[in-house]
Amino acid sequence: MWIVFGIIAIIATLINIYLFSKGKDYKLAMALGLSFTALTLCAEYSLVSNWVDAEDWAALMDVVPSMEKALWLLTIASILLNIIPIILERKDKRAKKASGI
Repeated sequence: MWIVFGIIAIIATLINIYLFSKGKDYKLAMALGLSFTALTLCAEYSLVSNWVDAEDWAALMDVVPSMEKALWLLTIASILLNIIPIILERKDKRAKKASGI
């Protein structure tokens, strides 16, 4: 399930960036991208929890160390990519305000 949520999060983030680049309202796509990122993390946590319940220590030792790094990296990337439009929009507003437009 975490793979499905992760793919949806990536697609929503790409739609967010596309909508922003076309000057359209991107905020729903941004919210979806961040929400599905959170759901991906919850689904991954559930998977690890199931392995603990089953006492599948081999799966935990094989997967958790590498997935921990990947989840941190991808979550940070998702947050940054989803908030870039807001940062650019604010920067553009400040530049217009400073130039008197």
